[in-house]
Amino acid sequence: MKPTGPNIYTEGKIFTSLVSLALPIIFANILQTTYQLIDTFWLGRLGADAVAAVSLSFPVLFLVLSIGSGLTLAGTVMVAQYKGADNQKMVNYSSSQSVFLILLISIVLAVISYFSAGPLMTIIGAGPEIYDDSVAYFKVSSFGFVFLFLFFIFQSLMRGIGNVMLPVYIILFTVFLNLVLDPLFIYGYGPIPGYGVAGAAVASIITQGLSAAIGLYILFRGKNGIKIKLSSMYFDMINLKRTFNLGFPASVEQSTRALGMTMMVILVTSFGSEIVAAYGIGARILSFIVIPALGLGIATTSLIGQNIGARKIKRAEQVANLSNKIAFFGLTGLGIILFIFAETLTAFFIPNDPEVIRDGALFIKIMAPSFGLLGVQQVMNGTFNGAGFTKASMLISILSLWVVRFPLAYVLSYNTPLSYEGIWWAFPISNLIAAIVAFIYFKMGYWKMRVFKYRN
Repeated sequence: MKPTGPNIYTEGKIFTSLVSLALPIIFANILQTTYQLIDTFWLGRLGADAVAAVSLSFPVLFLVLSIGSGLTLAGTVMVAQYKGADNQKMVNYSSSQSVFLILLISIVLAVISYFSAGPLMTIIGAGPEIYDDSVAYFKVSSFGFVFLFLFFIFQSLMRGIGNVMLPVYIILFTVFLNLVLDPLFIYGYGPIPGYGVAGAAVASIITQGLSAAIGLYILFRGKNGIKIKLSSMYFDMINLKRTFNLGFPASVEQSTRALGMTMMVILVTSFGSEIVAAYGIGARILSFIVIPALGLGIATTSLIGQNIGARKIKRAEQVANLSNKIAFFGLTGLGIILFIFAETLTAFFIPNDPEVIRDGALFIKIMAPSFGLLGVQQVMNGTFNGAGFTKASMLISILSLWVVRFPLAYVLSYNTPLSYEGIWWAFPISNLIAAIVAFIYFKMGYWKMRVFKYRN
């Protein structure tokens, strides 16, 4: 193997490494959000029922996708550590094994999802006016799980070795392609029939298939840092068990987040449509904040993993400390700005409803000061993930959402004079507790002991 020269992620400036990894990841997440907005834009032209049909199936789709994105995290961790150890052979082998495992899991999930589409939509509560469309959309979308999961693992492997720009180019290409294909398959054109709501899923499958094919081509070609081989795709139970042990807790973490947010929506709906609208605005702002927090967390995972692989534990700790400072001060500053312009932001979404503007602005003002704490939690999760201690991230997320946020929101909203404002207060309180627990656990240093256990 030819010498590759110094690894900038284990020897270069930590700040530069963090920024160079985080910014493309943040941009990729923004592009993926744009992807969803394009679907909503074109479906909205079909009417409210079309948007409702897709919106109804989204929580289940998000849950399935959470499982996939969680499992692919194992690829990031293992590849990052082997890359840091300068063990290209194991980078390639573990990548091949990860692709093999994800392929099998995606096929199983696709089959289960397809045949359970009807019962799932019934359980969620699809009315007769949207039942057929929601089932059709979910069934067609399930065909794309294989492609989507394969691109997820490609993206995770590239992030593991620090090649974060390549997935961005592919996502950018698919966003523009989806912009063209969506109206084509929703409304039809020439010999191409219009499929209505299901057409949005058809367009997504085509773009997902192309992105997966490009990703696999890059991995099999082996000229971008990783080369996978069919001969390495078999049941290596030791390696597959390690991959599953790393990925399963991450899947649980992602899934609990999806379920937790769904439960919060159910709680909010009991206070009427105006409060739901106010919550929806706050949730959109929160999703905007989560994008840089997640980007920095994923960058931290890759950087921590590579430095651990290089046995530079002290430098890995420095990475975590610097990433923490960037997340806390950066997102706190952003939170202050959002606090100041809370009314303006709320009025932008719903300009002619003073009560919704008031309640939405209050939600933002209560939540905004804790955005830096949310960033700390994500960075700490990234640190634990990079060290291979994905169970810690899982437990912290469960603590934040299920032990603190949802029970507290229920108690404060139903058993105190705060009413629905109690739901608002549950967000910063849960962010504070989760950040404190994660930071204390980090300072205890158990994640460093876990490093050597994992490597051995």
